[in-house]
Amino acid sequence: MKISIAETSVDAGHQAALRGADYIRRAIRDQGAARLILATGASQFEVLKALVACEDIDWSKCTVFHLDEYIGLPRSHRASFVNYLNARFVSQVPGLGHFETIDGEAGDVEAEITRLNTTLSKEPIDVAFVGIGENGHLAFNDPPADFETTAPFLRVSLDEPCRRQQVNEGWFDTMADVPAEALTMSIRQIMAAKAIVCTVQDQRKARAVKNAVEGPVSNLCPASILQEHADATLILDDAAATELSPGARNG
Repeated sequence: MKISIAETSVDAGHQAALRGADYIRRAIRDQGAARLILATGASQFEVLKALVACEDIDWSKCTVFHLDEYIGLPRSHRASFVNYLNARFVSQVPGLGHFETIDGEAGDVEAEITRLNTTLSKEPIDVAFVGIGENGHLAFNDPPADFETTAPFLRVSLDEPCRRQQVNEGWFDTMADVPAEALTMSIRQIMAAKAIVCTVQDQRKARAVKNAVEGPVSNLCPASILQEHADATLILDDAAATELSPGARNG
């Protein structure tokens, strides 16, 4: 896992976008199309802003998936990840090829999982943009995460630290408003991406970053699995890197 530390969240987002854009252009050049995964949440504001500004990307040749969605949350809600990506990415790029949305309002959740698994399994993912939660989660794979399943999407329960983070970031007014369950891309599916660009900002995530980088690979810190990926880049702002040892910061 390569580590890059930027001074500010804006700089971190810009770095992540430029790196990810290179993978997208390369995939289009070499195979005629690109498939990418986009994350959501506060850590991705600057990433998406910079990504839509990148030049020379033929978005008509791109298919976009997203990592997760709350079960039962209307798409009109400010915390809906479909809503988030439509506003911050899909509506901002010219002629996007396809946005494969997760239907968190599906009446039959298991049928929606089957549909997503079939669609996602058709071709490899070229680049996944991800973040790390305060509890060390990747997507909504809270600890202890399932490191073994190869199913692309899972139905999961959200733990208290995860749900509290959503309130603290302003997506919900109270804990009672946060859905208890979500659909999430699995750890193994995320790791199957050819390249991963992980962006983390803010000191409140510094301990999770330290555990992901310097701790053992463990499902108690799901993001630690990134240590095993052949082409994963962790891009931090200075605040998120505050607990890293000098050796890790320079690595």
